[in-house]
Amino acid sequence: MLSIPTARYKVVANAGFLAALLLHNLTYPLSAAGGIWPGLFYGFYAAIFVVATWALTDHRLLRGIVGGAGLAVFIAGLLNSYAHSNGAALSVYATSIAYHLGMVVVLARYTFGTKTVMTDVLLSATSLYLVIGSGFAAVLAFIEWCAPGSFVASSGAAIDWQQMIYFSYVTLTTLGYGDITPVGFYAQSFVTFEAIGGTLYTVILLSRLVGLHASRG
Repeated sequence: MLSIPTARYKVVANAGFLAALLLHNLTYPLSAAGGIWPGLFYGFYAAIFVVATWALTDHRLLRGIVGGAGLAVFIAGLLNSYAHSNGAALSVYATSIAYHLGMVVVLARYTFGTKTVMTDVLLSATSLYLVIGSGFAAVLAFIEWCAPGSFVASSGAAIDWQQMIYFSYVTLTTLGYGDITPVGFYAQSFVTFEAIGGTLYTVILLSRLVGLHASRG
């Protein structure tokens, strides 16, 4: 059983990360605002997963992977904001994918490795769901970079990163508004995989939590 100070620390750490994750997803337009804003945005983006990893695990390899990916994301983000090019955009997508993969492993180990259901686990599970969604946004953006026109908006507008995040969460939650459509083979394949994965995650998580709760009884 966790001591009260340790339990509070884990709750605070997970709640802080969840809040930071939500703030990051809402403030992406700052990356194109000019001035110091892109630097502040990518500095924040590069820090939140690293800080969360150090708070939630003592696994040295994971800390190293996420830390290295965070540094790479920061550098790629600055290049893309202040010296934009197709190569710089690709570097943002590639480093973001690696960054998210590392964080998914950290949160999955934390969420599914626990033996008791507590507030910190529920917060971690919520963060994991959001990280999966934003991670898929990077994957879908990478597909669009490789094969332009893989995603089409009903309005005819160009699809930027913020719209890709929106589309990713709409897909993950299986809402399917239909305002953005995947038309390429790889786009359709990964979107389908994300929709199935989002459903399975909910089922597996609920089964895990119910099982842990029942075992306590």
